[in-house]
Amino acid sequence: MKKLSIRSHAKINICLDIKGKREDGYHILDMIMVPLELHDTLLLSELPAGHDNFVTIDDFSIAPIKYNLATFAIDSLAFKYGFKDKFRITIHKVIPMQAGLGGGSSNAANTLKGVNKYLNLSLSDDELIEVAKKLGADVPFFIKNVPARCRGIGDEIEPITIKNNYYCLLIKPNEGCATSDVYAKADEITLITGSVDDVVKALETGDDELLEKSIFNVLQEPAISVVGEIQTIINNLKNDGLKIVQMSGSGSCVFALSTDLKLLRKIARKYEDDYFVEVTRILK
Repeated sequence: MKKLSIRSHAKINICLDIKGKREDGYHILDMIMVPLELHDTLLLSELPAGHDNFVTIDDFSIAPIKYNLATFAIDSLAFKYGFKDKFRITIHKVIPMQAGLGGGSSNAANTLKGVNKYLNLSLSDDELIEVAKKLGADVPFFIKNVPARCRGIGDEIEPITIKNNYYCLLIKPNEGCATSDVYAKADEITLITGSVDDVVKALETGDDELLEKSIFNVLQEPAISVVGEIQTIINNLKNDGLKIVQMSGSGSCVFALSTDLKLLRKIARKYEDDYFVEVTRILK
């Protein structure tokens, strides 16, 4: 029986702004996301007739999982394109959950791509994105999986260029952030915003000074009100001499960017006993 092994990459939000809220409850976003080398691994195979889709995950360390977006991804694709094939997907988790690193969204997007390849559906990225955008705001990004400015409900994707070869230090406190809780907090307060255009310019020109000044995430303050340790990690990394430091997505993971791999590895060792710590790199 044919099996596909698929890398399901993490992401960070170098920038995240909320432009409004639609009547259906979806937030209108303007964000810059970049994929990371850090990845889960999906093993996909077809099940015999009469079975139902079956997804297993080998990490339940954060919270009980009642469902997984990978299951919804298969069902949504099957509904739209009319196939009856059923699949088993085994997910080896490395990306921590409730971290703002897009692990579940990446799993869903790569399930769509995997089934597309397995069944030779020959669907384009745009056709997969039409399905992906109904699964979550981050899912369409992982269809293309390149640095991009993502707008709307995450489905308007504009690839961007990153000049520098950045390595990325990830530090996540033990407590995660539920996306719904953070967005609910964000709806209650005045958000601290900035210029997404300046972030794009800094990345394209390799201007680290401008990047340090211009990165922002409007969900950072709401997330800190949920998990205060996020602020502690940010402060510690800046005291360690790192300048490009921010929380990713809806949290609770904090990232630091640098072209100095040795420096990031040195700093990472200070926190390995207390947190999830990973040194990876941005994929361009």
